[in-house]
Amino acid sequence: MQASELYKLVNQVDLVSLRTVLEGDPSLANGGIPCSDAQPEMKGHPLHRLCDLVFAKIITEEKAIEIAKILLEFNADINGYQSKGDNNTPLLAAASLHAEKLGIFYIEQGADFSYTDHDGATALHWAAFCGRDQLVEVLIAKGANIDQPDITFNSTPIGWAVHTLTSGDNGNQYHQINCIQLLLKAGADKTKLDADTIAYVNTLAAV
Repeated sequence: MQASELYKLVNQVDLVSLRTVLEGDPSLANGGIPCSDAQPEMKGHPLHRLCDLVFAKIITEEKAIEIAKILLEFNADINGYQSKGDNNTPLLAAASLHAEKLGIFYIEQGADFSYTDHDGATALHWAAFCGRDQLVEVLIAKGANIDQPDITFNSTPIGWAVHTLTSGDNGNQYHQINCIQLLLKAGADKTKLDADTIAYVNTLAAV
């Protein structure tokens, strides 16, 4: 069976067939799955593709976690293709694609939360950007660096949350204010923020 056929089983949430297929070929748990039929050369790890399906509202996070558990039983790498230099691990995908519960599950399974993408952004940057406060809270509790700047925008997780709130991206606004408050409560250093971001954060404190 090809990885694309495995993807169909995942898409259909056919857990029985999925387990049967993996018993026949466990390597598929780490097999690259094409992003689309139009771009067969662009492949992602199965645990990453689950995040895509959640984002597209094809499957629920609860079903995605069920599938992830089966994939992990067959030795799916919780960090995807990180060891091969992939800048988009399953946890980074979950954080950036609003798959909050799935992201928390990945952390519980030992996902590397300090790994960065091509912009130098961590899962905490993306969780704050997307306003996923439960994921932010878990990452803080696990010891994620709350003041780490990315390498493209030189911005900390608070800066990423503020950017979403001030950019007019209404479709992406969820619980960014809660994320900012959680980060400040955890001791985030406001001196690492630019003047505009500090001013915005101060207005929140005044409310």
